[in-house]
Amino acid sequence: MAVITSAVPDVDLTPAEVTNPDIAADIAKFETMLDGYLAGDVDEDVFRVFRLTNGIYGQRQGGRNQMIRVRMPYGTITADQLDMLGFVAQNYSRQWGHITTRQNIQMHFVQLEQIPEVMKHLGSVGLTTREACGDTIRNVQGCHLAGACPYEVLDVSAWAEAANDHFIRNPLGQRLPRKFKINFSGCDTDCGQAMFNDAGVIAVTRTLNDGTIEAGFRVFVAGGLGANPHAALAIEDFTTKEDLLPTIEAILRVFEQTGKRDNKLRARMKWVVGELGWEETQRRILASRRLLVASSSWPGGIPEAVRRSGDAPAGRGAGPLSEIGQGINVAFGARTPYDRWEAANVVRGAANGTVSAYAWCRLGDITVEQFHGMARVVRDFGVEVRATNRQNFILRGLDDAQLPELFARLGELDMAQPGAELVRDVVSCPGADTCGLAVTQSRGLANAIGEELEAHGLAEVAGVRINISGCTNSCGHHHTADIGFFGAERRAHGQSAPGYQMLLGGYVGDQQIEFGAKALRLPAKAAPAAAIRVLQRFTEERAAGERFPDWLDRVGGARAVAKGLEDLGVFPEPAVAPDFYVDFDETAPYIADVGVSECAT
Repeated sequence: MAVITSAVPDVDLTPAEVTNPDIAADIAKFETMLDGYLAGDVDEDVFRVFRLTNGIYGQRQGGRNQMIRVRMPYGTITADQLDMLGFVAQNYSRQWGHITTRQNIQMHFVQLEQIPEVMKHLGSVGLTTREACGDTIRNVQGCHLAGACPYEVLDVSAWAEAANDHFIRNPLGQRLPRKFKINFSGCDTDCGQAMFNDAGVIAVTRTLNDGTIEAGFRVFVAGGLGANPHAALAIEDFTTKEDLLPTIEAILRVFEQTGKRDNKLRARMKWVVGELGWEETQRRILASRRLLVASSSWPGGIPEAVRRSGDAPAGRGAGPLSEIGQGINVAFGARTPYDRWEAANVVRGAANGTVSAYAWCRLGDITVEQFHGMARVVRDFGVEVRATNRQNFILRGLDDAQLPELFARLGELDMAQPGAELVRDVVSCPGADTCGLAVTQSRGLANAIGEELEAHGLAEVAGVRINISGCTNSCGHHHTADIGFFGAERRAHGQSAPGYQMLLGGYVGDQQIEFGAKALRLPAKAAPAAAIRVLQRFTEERAAGERFPDWLDRVGGARAVAKGLEDLGVFPEPAVAPDFYVDFDETAPYIADVGVSECAT
């Protein structure tokens, strides 16, 4: 591979050889299409569709600025790949990359003419951007703790890998009506968030007539977020291992045949259910699966990836939601920094004794130094690492003796804060920083809330999650958070101003999903205070072990809590508080500049 070095004038940017033939072919075709586009021989709309299918988005800044999204099935990444991402961030992007809520890595401000060169660098370590964007089967997600979760029924890692291998570049998925998302969770905790995907898979068991226990799956269909969230529905009570991939392919085939190609806003799988009704959709999926054995590419049986790696669980397959899920509420006391980190960030497998530890990534961002530092940790400790859907890294395969040194190493990288994945870990989409659809700087709000959490001593309260999107499309998963915000333009005193809708009570787990209920609309600059006030009230009023959704129900719901926040919903006069009319991370007066965006996770 190319030498990883600092950005200096004589740095060698010559990519190493791409040995994977599929990735090499993708890059060669991209070079040909790009040359044709730059020469004026390929139409703009044709190149846009092609570019998106290959993981390259335009940005709101226009020109040649591109966002490049790297596909990472179930969040897996190697040390060499981390080093390469650091190299790309340093030499082609803006010195940092970003973990998405779908376990991808993306980088911004890469120039269009440099994309093939960047693809070659990535391809030299086995990374691809193929189908990370566009109307395709997106990155296959999986629980980041698969194989290390204390409650899992099956280790779904190899199953997610098998699904990725079967569906990437699959002819069925190249020109879909809209994007199609697949997700795997190993137990009811649903850390993989199967309940709001087009095809969501949760490992379950059933008891056979002879009393033996069989592990398999429950497959959910037509979940989605966006402006019209829809809870996923179970296609059947139990799907055997042998039938899992045929079931997912049957769902895909029904979507490909019935999705609305003439209306992108109503083209997802949830709209198919709305059009056909659930019983007819279910009938078509099961009928397609029954006859799929006749296909020349029938995917039935136990996939090779599962035969090779196995799926034995780290957990016992039973028990309450663990602290890794969205449910248990714990506040960490004034112990040593290491004790606080170990209590908050370390997870142990109940059956196989695995030890895993979260590395906190502020706002989901990873600097060049952190990319390379994580690569060194992976090599020196002999562990594996995955990206999480809450935009952190988790190191897996540790032993207890390694934890003190790991804590010190992560501290040097500014990645050792306790409470990764908990309330400190505010999740945000890129917002108006780069996305043309966003109307607010959601990253700026996330940063402001994070600072307020620290200032009020609330950053290490567990079991409460805060998510932010810069518009209604829910790329930041605001619908599913205990405290959620989505950006909206407001009008006050004759002026445009940045604002947010606050939602309360979103929840994913126990094979169900609850979407947050609207509380109240707020000025953007008042949103941090609103989040703090809700969290303070919760910590003061909750009963021992009480979850945020249960507390919310007990006190009367989102509207009742909102009554205590009404003073924060008022815009002051511009002359009194001009900063209320300027968004976070901006200096000029607010303008809701909504363009044509290509970006949605």
